[in-house]
Amino acid sequence: PRVELAWAMKAHQHAQVYFNLISSVDPKFLNLTKVDDQIYSEFRKTFGDLKIDVLDPEELKSEPAKEKWRPFCLRFEGVVEDFNYGTLLRLDSRKDYTEENTIFGQ
Repeated sequence: PRVELAWAMKAHQHAQVYFNLISSVDPKFLNLTKVDDQIYSEFRKTFGDLKIDVLDPEELKSEPAKEKWRPFCLRFEGVVEDFNYGTLLRLDSRKDYTEENTIFGQ
């Protein structure tokens, strides 16, 4: 529980920074890592049917989903610094980070 709480706190800090970035810069011109294009390409190969504008928590947290997410994340070990950290995701991308609209993924 303490490790998960620490991850959640770090994820909250990252979420604030990233939300400020995407709110002030057109996201199509924003790169968060040097390998954004590679990550997105691999993401679409692995999760081609996943809706990303409005997320279904079951598609992120179910056991079958975790079986796909783990290998996907491991591809970026040594490439992305915090490749295995948890992150806060907005369930509906049109809305702000609120308790009802946020899920912690790890």
